Amino acid sequence: MELDERKEKILKAIIQNYLETGEPVGSRTISKYSDLKLSSATIRNEMSDLEELGYIIQPHTSAGRIPSDKGYRFYVDQLIHEKETEVTQVRDMVIQRVDRVELLLKQMAKLLASNTNYATLISGPQYHQTKIKFIQLSRVEAGKLLIVTVLEGNIIKNSIVALDAELTDEDILNLNILLNSGLNGLTMEQINLDVITRMKGQAGERSHIVDVVLSEVAEAIRSGEEDLQIYTEGTTNIFKYPELSDGAKASQLIGTLEQKDLWREILTEDDADSDKKNEIQVYIGSETQVQSMKDCSIVTANYELGDGLRGTIGIVGPKRMDYDKVVSTLRSLKSQLDQTFNHKDTE
Repeated sequence: MELDERKEKILKAIIQNYLETGEPVGSRTISKYSDLKLSSATIRNEMSDLEELGYIIQPHTSAGRIPSDKGYRFYVDQLIHEKETEVTQVRDMVIQRVDRVELLLKQMAKLLASNTNYATLISGPQYHQTKIKFIQLSRVEAGKLLIVTVLEGNIIKNSIVALDAELTDEDILNLNILLNSGLNGLTMEQINLDVITRMKGQAGERSHIVDVVLSEVAEAIRSGEEDLQIYTEGTTNIFKYPELSDGAKASQLIGTLEQKDLWREILTEDDADSDKKNEIQVYIGSETQVQSMKDCSIVTANYELGDGLRGTIGIVGPKRMDYDKVVSTLRSLKSQLDQTFNHKDTE
């Protein structure tokens, strides 16, 4: 059954009032909304219908009603205005083009937590799509070679390998030139057999070094995938809300927020789903599929910082979070990142 216009307005009024106060909402409160112009009796009847339809529920100790997960879902899908709330600090920070991705993501997490007053978790970029920017070989001691790999965003990976034969300074210089001319601007997925064969042919007697370097670069990138960073800020923000501040519940929630493996899974799921890559997703209560977060909502958005540097932002708060503000803030951030890093004009 679809909701008629009157039921939609009443549901919206209930949700907005509950978002603001955190208190169950009664018919008398809703009757004060000037644009409704309905009696308390009429509103009670409509609220009864909304309850039967599963959009609102009655807490055990109150005569008022609060939104159900279904009610929140309807509000998020149907009633939120598509607007952007510009975050000045984020705009200024993005304009500065912070050189290190890690620093940029830490700053973004801190500013979003401060702006929304909820917890913010941001996944670092997934390296398999990240381009190689620079490779530097250098001798650290007899028979050992340092391989420094710089990826886009100035992500640096180091490794030391043992060699069967000593390399001269000229060998190292020539290999550095060869590796950078052959690999600069490529992702690991683009380094195919043709690329490897060509480079090994050019390396001549030192072709085995090309295999060693490529193996180490691939391993560095794989380990980066396994150790995907999660940047977290504002964890204590969500305990400002009474429904999440109960001792046992708060303790359980803190434990959940500290489970990096869980958040890697949650935050990389949307990026792996091609249908969700460019969308803002809202997971309400049980939709999170995490028992300890049944009273929370998660809003996620993917970010892109140039070719191959992609990850996901997650905002965590109570189910009665200010969805309008969170969604519009994330829209604004995505827009600013696109304009700055991806040269996209957004409308």
